[in-house]
Amino acid sequence: MTKIKNIFIKLFYVIKKKIHNCVIIGSGPAGYSAAIYAARADMTPILFTGFQPGGQLTTTTSVDNYLGFPDGVSGNDLMKRCKKQAERFNTKIINQSVNHVILSNKKGGIHRIFFSKEKCIESRGLIVATGSRSRFLGIYKEKQFIGLGISFCATCDGFFHKEKNVAVIGGGDTALEEAIFLAKICKIVYLIVRRNNLKASKILQNRILKNNNINILFCSNVTEIIGDNFLEGIKIFNHKTKTNRIVLISGLFIAIGHVPNTEIFKNELDLDEKGYIIVQKGKTITSKPGVFAAGDVQDSDYRQAITSAGTGCMAALDLEKYLYVCAE
Repeated sequence: MTKIKNIFIKLFYVIKKKIHNCVIIGSGPAGYSAAIYAARADMTPILFTGFQPGGQLTTTTSVDNYLGFPDGVSGNDLMKRCKKQAERFNTKIINQSVNHVILSNKKGGIHRIFFSKEKCIESRGLIVATGSRSRFLGIYKEKQFIGLGISFCATCDGFFHKEKNVAVIGGGDTALEEAIFLAKICKIVYLIVRRNNLKASKILQNRILKNNNINILFCSNVTEIIGDNFLEGIKIFNHKTKTNRIVLISGLFIAIGHVPNTEIFKNELDLDEKGYIIVQKGKTITSKPGVFAAGDVQDSDYRQAITSAGTGCMAALDLEKYLYVCAE
């Protein structure tokens, strides 16, 4: 009992030190964009980097479609620049993950953000920018070859495989959209589908069937990634015919879905059936007053760095308005 009592005493003194105006969870484009706008509005933001500092972009070798970089930029360098810009405006960056939150239901209420083992801070405003993570196949060399032939975004990395053979895994809307995009620039696109049919919308299925350079491989799974230092090919198993084949490709695009990083918000915020945070249309306002969501954690459609940065800006502006109204 004495040990438990001491922990609560420590917590009491920690959380009583100061009530902040803006805490941001997440360090991707949405998080850093929110930090920059919040800092410039004198909200003195605190940003938690989370388990993957810089977000998913840090696994992208080169970003060619982000505004302002005519020669492209590596995902790592882009996020380092974003961090440096946030620090320029005195954003306090904490290189830890938030493991628990207790969110207030009241307008002007105080939200409690827990990190480390027994540390907690309180804030009137919270911006959730925890992003999402791609679903993996779970096979050998998959994570090792990210950025070396394996990608989760055709829009980001398709250009590097121009006039080459590539493969897309998945049978839903995202996979078909990736395949259609790649078919415009690649020689052959193999669409690998686990089921014996496509589950994507009919309009996308019709567009796929009209592409002569898209080969659909039904009832198929990728069982092996071939290559030493980079992707050279894949082994595909057809579970209907019980046969294997090897396809030589330069790029493999995995499109079997994303998982939003919302585990710590399941009992605190309204989530949709896929686990994404629900926000008001055209806003970043969530189901709890003073809590805003930006980036991929509330966007299952676009999932681009530039759209994430845009909603990060929106979240900071929405929070600024909220604090102003609460102060009246």
